[in-house]
Amino acid sequence: MAIYALGDYEPVIHADAYVHPDATVIGDVHINAHASVWPQAVLRGDYGRIEIGARTSVQDGTVVHCTEVHPVLIGEECVIGHNVHIEGATIADRCLIASGSVVLNGSVVETGAIVGAGAVVSFNGHVPTRSMALGVPAKIREGYVVPDGAWQFAIDKYVNNILTYRKDLRRLD
Repeated sequence: MAIYALGDYEPVIHADAYVHPDATVIGDVHINAHASVWPQAVLRGDYGRIEIGARTSVQDGTVVHCTEVHPVLIGEECVIGHNVHIEGATIADRCLIASGSVVLNGSVVETGAIVGAGAVVSFNGHVPTRSMALGVPAKIREGYVVPDGAWQFAIDKYVNNILTYRKDLRRLD
């Protein structure tokens, strides 16, 4: 695994979390129980803190970075899709940040919200509770309310993947 201290900052990874051997975790990064970080994801806590909540998956190719002003705080039971870029943002519990989306500095995605695939939440953006943000720049889809538990299957799937990968992953050279 590519897990690095940077100066006095060392990642804190819960024993029940999973970081794939091809992911990179640097500096002031905290990964909580049953959270997972998948291949080619980069969590770089060099300018500030990154917090990954329990049962959250950070999927393949995602980049998470912070600034001196804006940490990255990702809540519990979030699905952070493939090739997402999160920069200095706050993501509340049970959010879906879909593949290829970008959430920028100072933005807040509230509980149960969705940032749709390829959407860009601009600086200091706001996605209200249980709403859906789509497009570039992201706009709230009026009248849509995310159903409770809409992606529970994905949360559970990635928590179960931790067990499978710990047991069955082996490198073939």
